[in-house]
Amino acid sequence: MATLVVGASGATGKLLVKQLLKAGQNVKVIVRFSSSVPETWKNNDRLTIIKVDAIEAIGIDEMMVYLEDCQSVASCLGHSPNFKGIYGKPRRLVTDMVELLCQAIIKDAPEKPLRLVLMNTAGNSNRDLNERISIGQKIVIGLLRLLLPPHVDNEKAADYLRIKIGQKNPFVEWVVVRPDSLIDLENVTAYSAHSSPTRSALFDSGKVSRSNVAHFMCQLLLDDKVWERWKGQMPVLYNDMIEEK
Repeated sequence: MATLVVGASGATGKLLVKQLLKAGQNVKVIVRFSSSVPETWKNNDRLTIIKVDAIEAIGIDEMMVYLEDCQSVASCLGHSPNFKGIYGKPRRLVTDMVELLCQAIIKDAPEKPLRLVLMNTAGNSNRDLNERISIGQKIVIGLLRLLLPPHVDNEKAADYLRIKIGQKNPFVEWVVVRPDSLIDLENVTAYSAHSSPTRSALFDSGKVSRSNVAHFMCQLLLDDKVWERWKGQMPVLYNDMIEEK
């Protein structure tokens, strides 16, 4: 069995693929033809590289083929941090991919539910828990919804899993991982996962390395105990010690 990773060519996606391969997992990645991939990927028997013209143009039946022999799937998709990536199309890149993955899984109707892990952001509240945020943060979030389409995309992607898929879907189980401010550290270090933010994502943000995010996502996908602890939830990640780079 394998894990399918979308958004694998991104900074965190590459680290997730590395973690999965290190754990002995077979991995499939979907990348654009224009994406650059590490040379080490090209000669790895446990890694299948699926190249497409446009990720957003994949259909349900095509995705069902990519999901064959997979017991889990992870999305590290995000909008490029430039004007085109933020304000250009597709504005629902993350949400549309989550919907496509779920619809393809449900149409295939596997005997055992597939695990879906979505990388999101600590700036997105888990409205299942009615998380407390300050009035100032509510105001800023309202402005972000108006000014930054990627923020709305992250919210809608998580909401699709919370509301449409829910907690009792027979074919899809999910976790939405919410890292706080991302930093680059080469190695996995001590980190912690929390059901809700322990600090303001906007006014007192913590830090977490992409390596730690990738490690946690890998644990969710492969470790049954970790999965049972967090399935149907939106854990927030912080490094145990704040390290700058």
